Amino acid sequence: MHVEIRRDAAEAIRDAADLLIGWLREEGARRVMVAGGNTPLPLYDEIARRGIDASALHIDVLDEYVGVPNHDPRTCTNLLRRTVAEAWRVAPENFSGLSSEESEAEAAVIAHERRIEAAGGLDAIVLGLGKNGHLGFNEPGSARDSTARLLDLDPISIEANRSWFGGEYAPRLGATVGLRTILGSRRVLLLAFGAAKADAARAMINGPHTSDCPASFLQSHPRAHVYLDEAAAATLR
Repeated sequence: MHVEIRRDAAEAIRDAADLLIGWLREEGARRVMVAGGNTPLPLYDEIARRGIDASALHIDVLDEYVGVPNHDPRTCTNLLRRTVAEAWRVAPENFSGLSSEESEAEAAVIAHERRIEAAGGLDAIVLGLGKNGHLGFNEPGSARDSTARLLDLDPISIEANRSWFGGEYAPRLGATVGLRTILGSRRVLLLAFGAAKADAARAMINGPHTSDCPASFLQSHPRAHVYLDEAAAATLR
């Protein structure tokens, strides 16, 4: 794991964009997984602003809220279709999303992960960091070899979901690819900003490898790059 600390989120986003663009321009970079949520959105905007050629990329969604209509613009799939696939001018057929309907979500995410495995895995993944150390919706207790599934969310994640949907929904279930797929990505870029992420950042970087903080498994990934602002890094040893 490589840890980079910048003065503020804007500086971290700029430098993270430099790194990600370098990865995307490498020969053979084809499959990229992206996370939803507020933290990585400025990164996606910066990549779009710089106008890279992403025509050869395939974009995969990391996870999805469950119990929200598929047409809601705030689902991870719809958000990432707009801010990544369309903004980067990726061919529509090269974008793979997930279903947020409870009757479809589990089968959809399992098939999603199997397609990724059949294609040879991920070349890169962009992640945020949950306040409880989750990656995607792989909540504390998730094994490092876990696979795609539906799971019950921690109260802290449910409250974050309630805030994201402005109180209209508060999904208690999440669909996610497993840690096996995340940790198997050839390159990993993780962003975490603000004092609210400081405890999780410390557990991820300074704590033991443990399912209590799924992000701690990234410590042993040779090409994981973590970008923090000073607030998120405040309690690091």
